[in-house]
Amino acid sequence: PKTDIVFLKVHKSASSTVMNVLFRFGETHNLTFAFPSGGGNQLFYPRPFLAKFVEGFNPRSPRRFNILCHHMRFLRPEVQKVVPSSAVYFSILRNPVQLMESSFVYYKGTSAFSRPRSLEEFLSQPYRYYNPANSDSHYARNLMTFDFGFNPDGEVSVKRVELMLRAIEASFDLLLISEYFDESMVLLKEMLCWDLDSVVSFPLNSRDSSTKAPLSDTIVEKIKDWNRLDWEIYTHFNRTFWERINRDIGRERMRREVKALRERRAELARTCLQGVGSVAPKDIKDSSLQPLQHGNAKILGYNLKQGLDQETERTCRRLVTPELQYSSALYKKQLAQKPP
Repeated sequence: PKTDIVFLKVHKSASSTVMNVLFRFGETHNLTFAFPSGGGNQLFYPRPFLAKFVEGFNPRSPRRFNILCHHMRFLRPEVQKVVPSSAVYFSILRNPVQLMESSFVYYKGTSAFSRPRSLEEFLSQPYRYYNPANSDSHYARNLMTFDFGFNPDGEVSVKRVELMLRAIEASFDLLLISEYFDESMVLLKEMLCWDLDSVVSFPLNSRDSSTKAPLSDTIVEKIKDWNRLDWEIYTHFNRTFWERINRDIGRERMRREVKALRERRAELARTCLQGVGSVAPKDIKDSSLQPLQHGNAKILGYNLKQGLDQETERTCRRLVTPELQYSSALYKKQLAQKPP
């Protein structure tokens, strides 16, 4: 199994669920995480990543970390100072239409989104609300482009798009697609030589459908236009994603692998969870499993079954612990183990 990993955690793209997979694997195999210094939950985002943002990094005796997976704005030369040269790099993308709809609700408090009453209103005259000079403007336009380290307000010329796609391809070994999450996990498992249980997960940081509304075709087109760079990234890597499946795994084997993954998830849900799955924030009984609520989104969580034996309880709890609590627990644990 590969143990040196860089995951670019792109916002609002099922990336918290992927992070949970990495947290569990790292914890089980006693790997070192590149935590934000001071134990925050982002690597000084939205500033471009610097090696010195990592707790315990020292340029004079560069210690290498196994897993880098907290939110950052990607800057490869700096990332390379923190992880071994053999590290595997991957990220996850989401359809920019759904991504923007989700961001509008989740980042409602940002400068671009706080005044318009609806996404429609924002898109009818975006520059009335959007100012690229604002420090939080990246949440409102080409968010994936920004996270990958590029200018979200750059012109959309064929040449520029081509250079951007080539730069991403040169840096990343795999780009997952959140709309095909299970297929993505199978590809990840193959690339990292991990077993099935290492990549099985429950959806984390997902929001209640009560705040979701269907989008009209007009709005969909406006979102694509407004996020044209994101759209170019997404359509390109969605295509190469399927090319890779056809080349490396084949559709038939992929179907079998996905089926096995879903069966294992269902089995774990029956073992671990009260009821059938995620519940509204107000119904989460254990406060340590309460996910961060943000903007106008209602973020769902889980209740564990009572009376599980110790080993099962530990496995189940890891699967449903929200990102901030899990990150903080691992940070404390790693700090305690640090040589003097």
